[in-house]
Amino acid sequence: MRLTQGTFSYLPDFTDEEITAQIQYALDNGWPLSIEYTDDPHPRNTYWEMWGLPMFDLADAAGVMLEVNACRHAHPEHYVKLNAYDASYGRQSSMLSFIVQRPDPEPGFRLDRLEWSDRQIRYSSHAYVTDRPTGERYPGR
Repeated sequence: MRLTQGTFSYLPDFTDEEITAQIQYALDNGWPLSIEYTDDPHPRNTYWEMWGLPMFDLADAAGVMLEVNACRHAHPEHYVKLNAYDASYGRQSSMLSFIVQRPDPEPGFRLDRLEWSDRQIRYSSHAYVTDRPTGERYPGR
């Protein structure tokens, strides 16, 4: 199962050159970037772990890519994403967010169906990654 969250999620994974181009686009628009990672990308898990601090003062895409690669190296079996923010409206608005690394293989989700009273049907999703405790979620670790 391929996780589809954020911009470009239905496209093939970007190369480092394509990621750098998107970073430069964000920087050219004055949007600071941040890097986040997680091993549980459930759609309701909106608060991923932040890698370092947001990069408000960087103007060169190479500096951001240096941090992206450091996060990838430290968390090779996690999802890693980049976020770009626009504060021009007086609040922090997400302008761009896309995944730059995925684990291999991606764990996926299951949809559970529950029949309720009066013929109501309720659905919930279950992330397979949560079947094992943190630190034991990926084989070979």
